[in-house]
Amino acid sequence: MGAAARETNMSGLLIKNVPPELHQRLRERAARNRRSLTQEALSLLEVALNETAGRPALPQLDRRRVRGARAMTDTLIRRAKAVGRP
Repeated sequence: MGAAARETNMSGLLIKNVPPELHQRLRERAARNRRSLTQEALSLLEVALNETAGRPALPQLDRRRVRGARAMTDTLIRRAKAVGRP
């Protein structure tokens, strides 16, 4: 499928009232990544929407214990809970 055909199947999105400082930061980030403003905004949206919102549920934690790069132990969990607490 050619680029023109793909573009006709995509939805549009218009973001209004973008604060100037946010627009500038997006423009600078796009330049650093050698992307257009649209490509950079889409990249950021994709990353943000792929992240799990909030705390992981217990079944997710159980899966991480077994399948993670490093096995989760009760000690690791206690240490993680204690971070930033007095």
